[in-house]
Formats: sequence, structure tokens, C-alpha cells
Amino acid sequence: MDAPRIKFACFVCLTVILIRKTCAEGLIILVIYFSGTGNSRYAAEAVAGHLKDNLLNANDYIKSSKTADCTSDTPYVFIAPTYAWQIPHIFAKFIKDSHFAGSQVAYYIMSCGDDIGNAGLSLEKLCTEKAMTFMGVSAVIMPENYVALFDVTEKFEAEDLISLADSRLKKLSAEITGGLPFQKEKISFMANMKSRMMNPLFYALFVKAKGFWITDKCIGCGLCEKCCPLNNIKLTTDRPVYGSNCTHCMACICGCPTQAIEYKNRTVGKSRYFNSKSPDISP
Repeated sequence: MDAPRIKFACFVCLTVILIRKTCAEGLIILVIYFSGTGNSRYAAEAVAGHLKDNLLNANDYIKSSKTADCTSDTPYVFIAPTYAWQIPHIFAKFIKDSHFAGSQVAYYIMSCGDDIGNAGLSLEKLCTEKAMTFMGVSAVIMPENYVALFDVTEKFEAEDLISLADSRLKKLSAEITGGLPFQKEKISFMANMKSRMMNPLFYALFVKAKGFWITDKCIGCGLCEKCCPLNNIKLTTDRPVYGSNCTHCMACICGCPTQAIEYKNRTVGKSRYFNSKSPDISP
């Protein structure tokens, strides 16, 4: 091959590499997740490991007020925690505002402490809005982390739940690989009421930044400021100061290394839960 052709071939290769890099999120991204205290991050890593695909952490985009421009030849898998029997509103907005090209197939997996109500109804509508085929939503029971209202799961029970979740995530990954829709659960009247009526009430009554306070245990490390997806926490004179924009992800209160953050009087004396483990992806 003569020199001009070699140069042209190199130019084409470099162009392809640059195009792939520009669209990197789309060409290799399959699993997109939002996580507060680590359960959904863990689930996303497990699914991505089984499917041998990469991850997109929506927290980083939301924190930076950015949307994603993705292209994928394989189905998209969206993974998030359950906030009052729906996916978090900020994650739903991220999906609405982002662009997903290539595959128009979407699966949803929701980590939860109990059930997801009729979250599938709004997720199917979201898929219709995004011109995507809804392949179903599946719940994965994980340790309880919403310390603002409940006691977190005891350590020994949490380990058992995560072990069961590992098996379920492996099964769901196999269904995605096979192009099978998730099994549709029978929706009861109460499940429908939870997602449609109680979710907006929960946000109106409970999801507020007012109520967080800092004890003398605070060491001014700034981890709470760093992990807040809405930039609602600012470190002022080495002490966290809360704004008014909060989604109650519990990342700050459960991730604090000295347990220096409390919420009203509801969390005083309670254990915290934060999942920092990585899943063991075995055949």
C-alpha cells in the first residue's frame, strides 16, 4: 500500500475512534443507574457484570446538571431505588431529558425494601414518551436504608438479602440476554394506590431538606457535600449547611463516616446502612 493510502487509512481509523469516543456512552453503555446508599449501584454492577457491559452513573450527570446522549446496540437497563413505589423523580427527569439512540428496548430494575407497587404503569408511559419498547420492571429486595422513617436492616439479615438479590439479578440478566420480557406481576388495588396516590403525598409531606442537623461528631470531611446528587449541601466553616432541594436519597446521613448527621429526632440512636460492597460475578 502506497503512502497516501496508508495516510488515508490512518485518517479513517482515527475518525472512527473519535466518533466512537464522542458517542462512547451509547456504543458501550447498557446499564444506567441512580443510587443513594449503594443498593442500586450494587445491582447495576451485578447486571453489567453478567451482561459484560459498562455502566453509566446518572448521579454524576444529575449532580453536574447534565443530560446523557447515548447510543446502544443492546437493550438499555435502567436501575434505581424505590421511592414511595416509584423510581426517584430526579432519575425519571434525567431519563426524560436524555437521548437514547440505537436500541429502543428498555428494562427496569428497582431495588426496594418491600415492593414497588404499580411503578410499571408510569415506567411504561415513560417508555412511550421516549419511543422505547417497555420490557417490564422487576423488583429486587435489598436491605432497608430509609433511616428517616424506618429502622435499617440488621447486618446479618442484610447479608442474607444481598445473597438472595445476587441470585435474582443473575436470573434477570439471563432474561435480558435472551430478549425475554420480565414477568408481569398481578397488580392489586392497593399496589395501584401506593404508586398513584401515596407517591405524590410522600413527596409533599416527607421529602424535605428541613430537618437535617449536624452533631459534634462532624469532622468536616465534606463527604456529604460530595455525595449529594442535588448539590444541596455546602461545607461552610467545615460544617455542612443544607439548602432546600433534597430527594431523601439518604446518601449523606448513611454515608457519614462518624454518623454526625441526624434527621429530626427520627434517626437518633439508629444504625445506618450503606452498601459499599462489589458483587461477586461468578458463572
